[in-house]
Amino acid sequence: MLTWLASPLQPLPDTGGALPASSDAPGLLAAGGDLGPARLAEAYARGIFPWYSEGQPVLWWSPDPRMVLPVAAFKLSHSLRKTLRRFIESPGCELRIDGAFERVIEGCAGTPRPGQHGTWIQPELQAAYSAWHRLGAVHSFETWRDGELLGGLYGVSLGRMFFGESMFSHATDASKIALAALVAFCRAHGIDLIDCQQRTEHLASFGAREIPRDAFERHLAQATVQKPPQDWSYDRSHWTHLGLPAGPNAATNTGPYPAKPSPASS
Repeated sequence: MLTWLASPLQPLPDTGGALPASSDAPGLLAAGGDLGPARLAEAYARGIFPWYSEGQPVLWWSPDPRMVLPVAAFKLSHSLRKTLRRFIESPGCELRIDGAFERVIEGCAGTPRPGQHGTWIQPELQAAYSAWHRLGAVHSFETWRDGELLGGLYGVSLGRMFFGESMFSHATDASKIALAALVAFCRAHGIDLIDCQQRTEHLASFGAREIPRDAFERHLAQATVQKPPQDWSYDRSHWTHLGLPAGPNAATNTGPYPAKPSPASS
């Protein structure tokens, strides 16, 4: 039986009650409830996330197996490595964290995707994650060129765990650059695993793989109680965690990129 959350005080059910892989909705655990920060924090700490379409109630999921990207296993292709080197060495290019969060989540919601009609990032979800972002739990990694936002991704941070949510790109490889930067940031800050929720071949090409839900939950139990990163800025030296140079003048071109908030976030 699917649990209906009738009250904000009603806890989410045990993930063992999620619908099995043989069902029409594998991983579906519960429906209803709110999207406030307390509910979202409860859900993510237990490996549960909201995902639903327009006209549906809030649906809560805990799939088994779970798609994850171990940051140590990140696959950096030869072509992407060349792209990243060009990006790092170009004066007009920069990687920002939380420079324009709302524009990133709007980009993720509004960018057409092959084989998809509409978006699962409903307006109420955008509002919920934006509110949680203002509390410091949700972050965006952004690819910029000459002051223009080209693409990026956003996700949730709890302790030493990062839960990837969605990405978008308005220029070739812009979202891949943001993903590589996220991996470099995670390596620099001792975050071992990025949650990808469900399998896609695109993520698998970067080294993501499926693991059993119980293994994922064991990792969550120890990772989410650790002290989270305190500095959410992108330091140029983070690129070295991917075997890349920090910049054209590695001896002096270190430290965060200059803070240049966009008009939408200022």
